[in-house]
Amino acid sequence: MITPQLTSVLRRGVAEIIVEQELTQLLESGKPLRLKQGFDPSCPDIHLGHVVGLRKLRQFQEMGHQVILIVGDWTAQIGDPSGQSVTRPMLTPEEVRRNAETYMKQFFKVVDRGKTQVRWQTEWFGKFDLAEVIKLTSKFTVAQFLAREDFNKRYKEGRPIAITELLYPLLQAYDSVAIQADVEFGGIDQKFNCLVGRELQTIMGQRPQQVFLVPLLVGMDGSQKMSKSLGNYIGVDDPFNDMYGKTMSIPDELIMPYFELVTDVPDKELTEMRQQLDSQSINPMLAKKRLASEIVAQFHGDEAAREAEKHFTRVFQRGKLPEEMLEVSVQYLKQVHLEEQRDIIRRSKEKGETPDDRELVESSLGASKWESEPSYTYSVSIALVLSKLGLAKSKAEAKRLIEQGGIKITHIDGRKTTVSSDRSHIQVGDVIGVGKRRFVKIVDADKHI
Repeated sequence: MITPQLTSVLRRGVAEIIVEQELTQLLESGKPLRLKQGFDPSCPDIHLGHVVGLRKLRQFQEMGHQVILIVGDWTAQIGDPSGQSVTRPMLTPEEVRRNAETYMKQFFKVVDRGKTQVRWQTEWFGKFDLAEVIKLTSKFTVAQFLAREDFNKRYKEGRPIAITELLYPLLQAYDSVAIQADVEFGGIDQKFNCLVGRELQTIMGQRPQQVFLVPLLVGMDGSQKMSKSLGNYIGVDDPFNDMYGKTMSIPDELIMPYFELVTDVPDKELTEMRQQLDSQSINPMLAKKRLASEIVAQFHGDEAAREAEKHFTRVFQRGKLPEEMLEVSVQYLKQVHLEEQRDIIRRSKEKGETPDDRELVESSLGASKWESEPSYTYSVSIALVLSKLGLAKSKAEAKRLIEQGGIKITHIDGRKTTVSSDRSHIQVGDVIGVGKRRFVKIVDADKHI
């Protein structure tokens, strides 16, 4: 019997099911199903785009089914060619292992660890010899693989397709054979790979797996799928204030898709909200605040959601500074700059140059007064400070932010200025703002980080 719960699982946030009638029959049989979810730890972090499928796995677990998590330690070294226009670099086994550890920690924030079996591809591919690889490749033709959109496009444009990339779908398909998967889950961009798995199971005498595909979540930019490489993502491990703020920055047209794909708000409420947004009887800001709170609560709890909303209202809507922020002392700034100059001196000497150590260090500090007196003004390299504090990935990135007008100083007297050059003047009590969500306050020497 198809229950309302099952209907919701098979309809909400689903792109395609192959074959839906067969899957429904399996679910009605009452037999616990083996749900395959594979991942390539080509990067360590999970974002909301991944969560769309993970939430479906959790729903199936709640109905009594088991997730088999495949750690693609072999396929990650190839790199999934799905949607790629160029050959991807191979990762080392050490990089794969590190990424996998972080990935699984975040994975189990959504999926029930107690109802999940973790399997590594090494269990079966570690025993493969060349004869078995050749035997596997004989199951399919080159023409079948070149029919795939991304391969076909690159082939027609004369761009390279590595033989290893043609192996990728075969290896993913063999995973399904190795664990005898009943259902494979993936994004809609994984359709080809999942269907290869279904076909290989049939060739190998197994019942073909069902394929459960979910939509690709559009990123914060409102145009491309959520991706870390594009920087348009909301990370599962993002601090709650960042998670809330990022959600508030999505375009209005993504409000309802996000509600549908990454929250548990009932369908009836979503229908009413959609009608209100369409008729403009509700301010999209209110709907977005509800969305941001739902997402933060899911990963950080209800209290964090309330705190994030208060922070957002204070900092972004009222234009005030956050009540809590990173603090750094002027003594620390002095130490950072001196270490930088000593490093310059060391590199100069290695090249055979003989700079005056004392003169170089003093000139680097300019007229700065480093004594810890609040009234003094200090000349600092903003790019150096932000890179050392981790508020920018590098000095080069910080300098780009400066050029783009993305770094501002709120002075102790209330003035706000946009940093226009790397070397800037600050005082104790000033706050450096990086973008809209990151802040660091300059404090006295006795409050150093």
